[in-house]
Amino acid sequence: MSTQSVAPRVLVLRAPGTNCDEETAFAFEKAGAIAERVHVNRLIENPALKDRYQILCFPGGFSYGDDIAAGRILATRLREHLAGMVDSFVHGNGDRLVLGICNGMQVMMRLGVLTEGVSEDDQPPATLTWNNHGRFEDRWVHLAVDAKSPCVFTQGIEKMYLPMAHAEGKFVARDESALSRLRDAGRLAVRYTDESDAGVSDEVLPFPINPNGADANVAGVCDASGRVFGLMPHPERHIEATHHPFWTRRKEQPEHGDGLAMFQNAVQWFA
Repeated sequence: MSTQSVAPRVLVLRAPGTNCDEETAFAFEKAGAIAERVHVNRLIENPALKDRYQILCFPGGFSYGDDIAAGRILATRLREHLAGMVDSFVHGNGDRLVLGICNGMQVMMRLGVLTEGVSEDDQPPATLTWNNHGRFEDRWVHLAVDAKSPCVFTQGIEKMYLPMAHAEGKFVARDESALSRLRDAGRLAVRYTDESDAGVSDEVLPFPINPNGADANVAGVCDASGRVFGLMPHPERHIEATHHPFWTRRKEQPEHGDGLAMFQNAVQWFA
């Protein structure tokens, strides 16, 4: 863990089609960080800008219109022009964090940074594909956090209620062996669940509890260190208690929305 005492700086990467960068920057700032929205072209022109930041965030949206496949074009641009930047955050000295939300997770899966170290060959151990029903889905979902996960962003969190909005968010493992290795290492950090507080389950739950049919109900994955994390639901859309869809009918109003704790965990990691 870093011994940095000042507020961490967050690079919120945006590209044509990104549309959640402002909300994500607000969430980090509310948690105590200093967030800056930076266009990918600006980084390509001046890669040294990366040295100003301790957290890299890929926000949600539809980068480059999700042409070809969700997140593929941005991932390709990063691989071709900013591979050194990505590597410095993912590996480096182990003193930085990376977060991908929705389209951001799709980009990270394309880059392979969430599932590296699992396969014994060059084939990806998992991917994200179309939702089972073959269409865009937008709804609120219940999530359970794997207590044994090393994920920095989910420490101390047991459950969350967050909105999701995607068409290509179904997590599919290459085979049972790859899924087992990820699960046993606690890297399947967040799972879809029902509202009964049943916790994580490997049995695929029915729609709409599991909104896309993901293997083992996976909604978020982290790397082996826990510093690199991607999830399909949107924590930045449930920062305030009033973001809850039924906030006027709740008997007790919490101080914050469920998503804020993730951003607070990231900031506190640098304390």
